[in-house]
Amino acid sequence: MKPTLIAILAVTALPNTAKAGTPEDLAFFEQRVRPLLKQRCYGCHSHSAGEISGGLALDWRSGWSQGGDSGPAVVPGKPDESLLLQAVRREGPEMPPDEKLPDAEIATLTEWVRRGAPDPRIVEPATPSAGGDARMEWWSLRPLQRPPVPTLPAEDGRWIRNPIDAFVLAALRGRRLSPSGEADRSTLLRRLSFDLLGLPPTPEETEAFTADADPQAYERLVDRLLASPRLGERWARHWLDTIHFAETHGFEHDLLRANAWRYRDYVIRSFNRDTPWPRFIREQLAADVFFPNQPQLTAALGFLGAGPYDQSTATTAPVTFDYLDRDDMVTQTMAAFASTTANCARCHDHKFDPITQEDYYALQAVFAGLGRGEVAYDENASIAARRNHWQALRQAAETQNGAVLLAAEYEPIVADWLQSRAPDPGDLWTRLELESFQSSGGTTFARREDGAVRASGPRPDKDAYTIVTATKLSEVSAIRLDVLTDASLPKNGPGRQDNGNLHLTEFELQLVAPGASQGPPLKIRHATADFDQAGWTIAHALDGNLNTAWGIYPRVGQPHYAVFELDNKLALPPGATLTVILKQLHGSGHLIGCFRLAATSAPAAKAVVLPAAVTEALKKPAGQRSPADRLAIAAHVLTNRAEEELARLPPEVKVYAAGRTFDPGGGRQTLAVPKTVRVLRRGDIRQPGAVAVPGAISAISGLPGRFALPDSAPEAARRAALADWLADSNNPLTWRSIANRIWHYHFGRGLCDTPSDLGRMGGRPSHPELLDWLACELRDSGGSLKHLHRLIVTSATYRQVSTHRPEVAAVDADNRLLGRMCRQRLDAESYRDAVLAVSGRFDLAMGGPSVQHFRTSPGPQLTPNVDYEAVDWDAPGMTRRSIYRLVWRGIPDPLLEALDFPDAALLAPQRTFSASPLQALVLWNNAFVLHHSQHLARRLESLGSSTDERVRAAFRLVLLRAPSDAERAAFVACAEKHGLAVLCRVLLNSNEFLFVN
Repeated sequence: MKPTLIAILAVTALPNTAKAGTPEDLAFFEQRVRPLLKQRCYGCHSHSAGEISGGLALDWRSGWSQGGDSGPAVVPGKPDESLLLQAVRREGPEMPPDEKLPDAEIATLTEWVRRGAPDPRIVEPATPSAGGDARMEWWSLRPLQRPPVPTLPAEDGRWIRNPIDAFVLAALRGRRLSPSGEADRSTLLRRLSFDLLGLPPTPEETEAFTADADPQAYERLVDRLLASPRLGERWARHWLDTIHFAETHGFEHDLLRANAWRYRDYVIRSFNRDTPWPRFIREQLAADVFFPNQPQLTAALGFLGAGPYDQSTATTAPVTFDYLDRDDMVTQTMAAFASTTANCARCHDHKFDPITQEDYYALQAVFAGLGRGEVAYDENASIAARRNHWQALRQAAETQNGAVLLAAEYEPIVADWLQSRAPDPGDLWTRLELESFQSSGGTTFARREDGAVRASGPRPDKDAYTIVTATKLSEVSAIRLDVLTDASLPKNGPGRQDNGNLHLTEFELQLVAPGASQGPPLKIRHATADFDQAGWTIAHALDGNLNTAWGIYPRVGQPHYAVFELDNKLALPPGATLTVILKQLHGSGHLIGCFRLAATSAPAAKAVVLPAAVTEALKKPAGQRSPADRLAIAAHVLTNRAEEELARLPPEVKVYAAGRTFDPGGGRQTLAVPKTVRVLRRGDIRQPGAVAVPGAISAISGLPGRFALPDSAPEAARRAALADWLADSNNPLTWRSIANRIWHYHFGRGLCDTPSDLGRMGGRPSHPELLDWLACELRDSGGSLKHLHRLIVTSATYRQVSTHRPEVAAVDADNRLLGRMCRQRLDAESYRDAVLAVSGRFDLAMGGPSVQHFRTSPGPQLTPNVDYEAVDWDAPGMTRRSIYRLVWRGIPDPLLEALDFPDAALLAPQRTFSASPLQALVLWNNAFVLHHSQHLARRLESLGSSTDERVRAAFRLVLLRAPSDAERAAFVACAEKHGLAVLCRVLLNSNEFLFVN
């Protein structure tokens, strides 16, 4: 479209309001109209063109609604009156001038206008500066440079305590306003204590601080609070909001994550030790890469497991699930660390920010090698090193790596085994006397003449055999299970499945004392078999996972055996029996058809099953063994030794996180290679496009949009590259994001009031130069959050009174210029913790599994019923800090929900504020408040002998001051008429307790 043609379009301005549009209408626009406009019109009529021909912009709604030189180009609902359609139909000026649009495209535009011209593009796109790039025009994307501190007149210098104040005062003076005075000591202490620690100060702390005449008393107070372990607990809760952390899955299968708490404890420790922000980023995205010798930092990967998990979709539509699960990781990571809505580019290029669809899927590719679930690790570095050593040796044995297995350091182990092994393992075994058999599935058992047991009768789908045995042995070190062929079985067995196979899900052993019907399970250290079906090894019969099993296919029609070594040699009392339980739960009739049991008291190492290659090698004199023989022997010996050493190590701990190896529920999985991620056209999984290359946002000057990683790079290298990209000192988004986020929590609103969106759909900063100065100060201080905290809370800006000033409000009603301090209500956790503190029942124990403030019972599906009413508030753990309560994602706590605790299914960079009758009713009647009002009343009884003394004590504990005469008289009367508990209930519901000035 050319400007000369637009210029001659002349019409009188008409009412021109586009419909909001139904989802179908908006889909029609996105899928058919927007691509057409972009292809045919943007070259001359868009902001990206640099010059908008004829004043008509077609890249946003107001562009065509207001129109160009000749007025509105589209009349919604009226195609025949729309100048744009007249032009493309060649009924007036001809557009585009070179050739007429195809009839199908004209029909598309006509249908769009007929539908009311639905168009969601409400934000004006950026216009490139001369020689520049429009993508870089937005404030948050500009390179980060430290601005100069404003210079102010000398008389203003008396108010300024640090550079923050100079920026704030300059903005106030620009509007002919002045700052407020400093708050009194008691107000400052309570403000600081709740702000930094989330807890009220004690009366003793208040009295000591208000009486301290030292000019540096405030600074010393700040330093003391910053050093408190309570700081990490307070600020961890802010971070957990930001990343929608909870300890259940969410969705319809809202299952518990028993080990998610380890990530919470990691965050608390990190904030307490002031982990530099770049390291904090790297730990949470790739601790395994950057800090491999600190395995305890594996808990940091809980960051990537913080969000919801749709278990239903994971099982029914796994490919769809993969894209959606990675979308949650991308959304969370980029919002938390870069305050960017990269997820808005899932279906098309971001409508408002310079984020392409290719950028978005490049970020998805970063996480393509991860799965979410329980991730096991060692908290002790030396134990982790030992585990890694023996696991590597076991892996070398599995791959027959002769360079490792035949190394000199392992020769003594192999030599000792050769010297100590039994000459004929068959002589070691004593058959167990079978006293009784039971089948959970109705199988019939019969003894063969050779003492073996044959299964017959109708074949159940699943079964469990329980066999009671006796032996003359006084000690047992191992049990042997032979599965045998029989002419009555399919393919001669040894299994009952049609193909002759079997699946032993779990092998269990119990020692039953004389006269008893059952006994404790015995720990089995290790199992070996003469043959393992691929993917169905004998180790699976001991892993506790009912979805795995030992199988012998395709070697059916021949006998096999397995040996189960006890953890410790078992002494058998006279008359005791051994109960063997053979669980076969795979299904489809994969059952044992014929079997025999035996035991040995010989050292377990002598009883292990020898692979055929080893047996053949041992028949030869040592000097005549080939390299292949020696390798087979070494692989067998070192495999067993590795298993023994691994069994001696303490069990690994677990955290709910994301990793290459993970257990989503049902067994550990390992992703050998990252999954392929494709750019989905229109976000449709049925329309895969090009393969996505790992990367980030391309629009950041000086940083790569794609990561130069070789194809052979491990999965973790992708995460490490993204962590480096985010933590880079030249990344303006990262440093502006965290500086603004910290400011937000101190003042109740960020300098930019959308903490997780610094893009064009977010807010503009009230003090852009101050935000950049803070970002540079944080970056240049090494990323110390405590340094930034101290700067902010020691500023005169922070220390102002919060008193309303009409002359300031007339100019700055929202207090964006910070002419006074912002008054804030206690958040949900601070209120609950403050109630515990003043009632004298606060448990400050740190760390460990979360406390459940509810009782559960089986629900209609997998999600249980959660009852927050049936709780004993005097039970152990109930008085711990709220940070340690278990957050159920889909079923909120009524008290905390009333105080605006966020929906843990969503990212919550800022909490909402509500004030409603329902909220007042909950605070007045909630069982927690009632219970602790009674505890506070009992505490008051111990602090005074008269009602007057108890009222004074109540004000001192709860409000940190003495009552006025009028208050004292009113509360004494209240207490004497209704009791102390009611007085306490009133104070705990008072605005003075609920709000921080």
